[in-house]
Amino acid sequence: MRGCVAVAVAVAVAVWHAAHHRHTSSTHVTDLSRTRPYTRSLARTSFHTLARASHLAQAPRKALTMSDREMIVRWEDPAEALAQLPHLDGIDYLRKMQAGEIPGAPIAGHVAMELTEVAEGTVTFTSTPDESHYNPIGMVHGGLVCTLLDSALGCAAQTLLPAGTGYTSIEIHVNYLRPVTSQSAPLTCVGRVVKPGRRVTFAEGEVRDARGNTVATATGSLLIFPIDGPPAAAS
Repeated sequence: MRGCVAVAVAVAVAVWHAAHHRHTSSTHVTDLSRTRPYTRSLARTSFHTLARASHLAQAPRKALTMSDREMIVRWEDPAEALAQLPHLDGIDYLRKMQAGEIPGAPIAGHVAMELTEVAEGTVTFTSTPDESHYNPIGMVHGGLVCTLLDSALGCAAQTLLPAGTGYTSIEIHVNYLRPVTSQSAPLTCVGRVVKPGRRVTFAEGEVRDARGNTVATATGSLLIFPIDGPPAAAS
């Protein structure tokens, strides 16, 4: 009886391997001798479980339906841009990014965001959200709108920074005023510096939909520090 169980397990494992590799372009031949260690560990498994596993292994993958969606996210290696960051004034760095001379921030591909205008103390982003950005109740997730605002406030502050200087958000306060759906696109987000500072900069911004309605506003503060890293937190 024990020998029958071992044979059944070996066959089930072989079937699983064959089914697992049938969708690859290379040919895979299962070596039954390599199933022996698995045979010993699985010998106590019931025939019902083995039959179930074999059935699942041979089941075809779920076919795509008309309701399925997919999105491909592309970005460029940010290393090239980051290498230039310590050597460029903030506004020059962002203008190069806007012109496509250096790679943009990878996050932009996830939220369909594009830097469209750069000036001293202010920047503008646009975004074209779609269904992939919806929350469970069928509206664009508030996190996308907050990401736009956080980016705009931060980059507005960056336009005033000299080379060798960086920034990070301390806090951001967002007011959501209107719902956003894919029909609201394109969204336009403007950030501007309210009060620059050597250690802390204050900024504000708003997001408008395609009709010009303000859908969200934000205020925030940003910590300014040397580009080699933010200062250590006080103990």
